[in-house]
Amino acid sequence: MDIRHLQYFMEVARHRSFTKAAEALYITQPTISKTIKNMEEELDIVLFDRRGKRIELTDAGEIMYEQARLIVKSFQSLSSELKDLQNLKKGHIRIGLPPMIGSSFFPEVIGQFHQQYPEVTIQIFEDGAKKVELDVESGLLDIGVTVLPTDNEVFHSFSFVQEKLMLLVHPTHPLGGKQSVSLMELESESFVLFREDFALHDRIITECVRVGFQPHIVYESSQWDLISGMVAANLGIALLPETICLEVDKSRIRILPLTDPVIPWQLGMIWCKDRYQSFATQEWIHFTQNIFKKKENGKH
Repeated sequence: MDIRHLQYFMEVARHRSFTKAAEALYITQPTISKTIKNMEEELDIVLFDRRGKRIELTDAGEIMYEQARLIVKSFQSLSSELKDLQNLKKGHIRIGLPPMIGSSFFPEVIGQFHQQYPEVTIQIFEDGAKKVELDVESGLLDIGVTVLPTDNEVFHSFSFVQEKLMLLVHPTHPLGGKQSVSLMELESESFVLFREDFALHDRIITECVRVGFQPHIVYESSQWDLISGMVAANLGIALLPETICLEVDKSRIRILPLTDPVIPWQLGMIWCKDRYQSFATQEWIHFTQNIFKKKENGKH
């Protein structure tokens, strides 16, 4: 049994499927099935409870998974450090971005980084902020962008956007003529929110409950343009960050400051404290910190 076998096993455990694991690893299903069978015979244990198309880890499989995760993590750190010594500035970075954040802040930054480090490849994964945090912690991602605050015991971070949420209503909405709106005034409204895997979903609900009501949610989406489109169709109201509001069609939507309370929206880049960061990842962190710092100074 070698490190490759452990990686095969972890992929099957992660997907709960031999077929999906094989697809993720770009190998055939018989190959991965034979590898797992050989591991079970070698260790004289059953790793998976096979129930039709669905498989689950046995108690022995659970123990194996935890130990394999530590071994693979150590091996990956060793491989990354050695690779940096051999390749210097070559590398690959896996970055997690919530969909509404990527297009607003990162195309220009990625372009500038590529100009300076053409040998470094960047792979973007679009997911909600909660999923991004989990994947950075597990090692599936090197870097993530999320809504702060986050767990300071797990992640290093730096903030690059500090804004507040704005209220979006249809132009004919009774609140549309006001200069600002308090959160409590939205008690009887129908909310269009981001899905549960987005940090803003919980943030908005928490603030509503804090002032005294449970929001009535009629639609959930992963796309800010669909959310604003629903508001334009008079299907509900929405709360979106200032930067996103710049992209909204203001002929179809009224945008109002939200007060009492103001709900902050602070974005940050995160990376794991207990994991080795490749040269490429370290350069990305320093590079983006400098770019966002220059942009912030340019505003003053």
